[in-house]
Amino acid sequence: MWRCLIIEDDADNARYIATGLKEEGHFAAICPDGVSGMQRATGEQWDVIILDRMLPNDIDGLSILSTLRALGKKTPVLVLSALTGLDERVRGLKAGGDDYLTKPFAFPELSARIEALVRRSSTNYEVRQLQVADLTLDLVTRRVSRAEMPISLQPREFKLLVYMMMNSDQVLTRTMLLASVWDYHFDPQTNVIDVQISRLRQKIDGPFDVALIHTVRGTGYMISARGDSQRPDSLP
Repeated sequence: MWRCLIIEDDADNARYIATGLKEEGHFAAICPDGVSGMQRATGEQWDVIILDRMLPNDIDGLSILSTLRALGKKTPVLVLSALTGLDERVRGLKAGGDDYLTKPFAFPELSARIEALVRRSSTNYEVRQLQVADLTLDLVTRRVSRAEMPISLQPREFKLLVYMMMNSDQVLTRTMLLASVWDYHFDPQTNVIDVQISRLRQKIDGPFDVALIHTVRGTGYMISARGDSQRPDSLP
């Protein structure tokens, strides 16, 4: 299971990629412009980034790529572009791209290239188990336990927990949760997040004295073994 960030302003193309990746069992988040793409690419951990060369809002793909590498982030990046010239490919690779794929393309080729990038990355394919304090999650067997007590989760609860544990000790906003777990790129103005967090808390924190899932007032949620150790039912 990979965490994939798609930075692509063509909505149809972005959905095409995201749908294919999700059907293969991966996480796929979409950013439709350079500003949001830069924020999520530099602020979160990803297994691979699929990056469009040309983007709106004054930040193009190469700028995002150069910033990532300047920050020392080694996340594999596959550059997508309608520009087919050799010079453009060279520019993409010199800016720090790991591979370059011209549009239009077939999803099987995209998938194969992504798999090759992830396999080559020293930070991927090694992570099988996630752990926060005494809470463990096996990405392969999909088993979850806390203090060796098995925990049964529904598919959406499991996906939410994976995302939170992959970003432990980080504040996760409603926007981030909606995009990464529900694939909503707008706020539907429902309490779906609050309901799912409440259900997850009952299973993860309910039987224990120390809470791992925390509310960050006015911002979102965080899973962490540090800080507030109130019981979950005392948190909003």
